Amino acid sequence: MIHRIPTLVLLTAVVAAWSGTGDVSARQSFATVLERFLMRSDEGPVPYRALRHLEARNQHFGASAWMDVWTEADDAGGFRYQVVAEGGSAYIRRRVFIAALDGEQKLWRDGEPKRSRFDHTNYSFKDDGAIEGELASLAITPKRKDMLLVDGWLFVKKEDGDLVRIEGRLSKNPSFWTRRVEIVRRYGRVGGARCVSPADRSRAARSR
Repeated sequence: MIHRIPTLVLLTAVVAAWSGTGDVSARQSFATVLERFLMRSDEGPVPYRALRHLEARNQHFGASAWMDVWTEADDAGGFRYQVVAEGGSAYIRRRVFIAALDGEQKLWRDGEPKRSRFDHTNYSFKDDGAIEGELASLAITPKRKDMLLVDGWLFVKKEDGDLVRIEGRLSKNPSFWTRRVEIVRRYGRVGGARCVSPADRSRAARSR
């Protein structure tokens, strides 16, 4: 009998970094935060390198695991990963972490990241209004089930709509063995290009 692990994985997963497009139109001064963000939605993927810390825990079986992985992606070589440290249940590491990384590798090989843009084709948006500091919150709801689409929130700069952070859950799990995947992905600017934070550590907990 196959037992599906009731596990929640929280990872800095997949994908899509974007490059800058230069000056944004002066019309932004009259636009909403959502409109400012969508003005940037034609930005394309750029290469990135990031260290991911993955954790998973299954309280029912008393098992847990963690893994540190260097990940790289670009148009020429696709998605690559290298495990640099790991511990805990070998079963969880193989069935959850490696399965998710291999699935992401296949998506890049098939050119899927280009279909994950934040636009009206892939998402419904709702402006949740300003939050503390310089950021505003935008609620995002995927229009289809997809490993690369996140159901959650974007946090963007109020003045220009520049993306700073994504929080939420994948609309489709990357593995049969994973019931729920939560994302916390941070971005920064390097040489004018928006890139995934090179070191973003996350936690995981049992989902049910």
